[in-house]
Amino acid sequence: MEKVKILLCEDDEYLGMLLNEYLQTKGFETELCLDGEAGYKAFTSNSYDFCILDVMMPKKDGFLLAQDIRKLNSNVPILFLTAKTLKEDVLEGFKIGGDDYVTKPFSMEELLYRIEAILRRICVKKSRITSEYKLGKFTFDTQKQLLIIDGKVTKLTTKECELLTMLAQNANNILERNYALKTIWVEDNYFNARSMDVYITKLRKLLKDDPNVEIINIHGKGYKLIIPNE
Repeated sequence: MEKVKILLCEDDEYLGMLLNEYLQTKGFETELCLDGEAGYKAFTSNSYDFCILDVMMPKKDGFLLAQDIRKLNSNVPILFLTAKTLKEDVLEGFKIGGDDYVTKPFSMEELLYRIEAILRRICVKKSRITSEYKLGKFTFDTQKQLLIIDGKVTKLTTKECELLTMLAQNANNILERNYALKTIWVEDNYFNARSMDVYITKLRKLLKDDPNVEIINIHGKGYKLIIPNE
């Protein structure tokens, strides 16, 4: 099994070295950066499975670094190390896309527990994801972002693929509008809602080749992808 590769950003050199050595003894592959800019450069140059970011760092703080990382990768787990205990700061970390946080001072065992808990959740989530769906006469390949029918192959955009995946996961059941907005567009606001309506219209046009497959509106709730029962 390949080692989990962790980007560790901590401006306290002594603490950073301790964390680095501890995580390596626990079987992780780690790279230590002492400021946010170095962390961003490392992330753009390498592939990581997990990020541990100190909030208070020079050049680029942990929150700004997390925002930049999220623009490049929306899925990599992020855990914040923070001396801040204010509720607003904790909420800010989650709003940016953090998965968890540890308040200094902390024990190495607590940090390890939180890392392992996040990784377990990720594994469970991945195990539930189907890479291919049968939607009536269509074959929908979520990995390659392809919608295929009778030899006709359509390459989907990332947003089209994400939205159709959520609809397929809930086929013949209601996909709540707010849930889809917050999951794919992060925030439920007027502009994102209009954007999702545009993508629903696009998907409807793509699915017209099979009249037994359609996306219907459920007033006040969301959408439902109708497909024939096998």
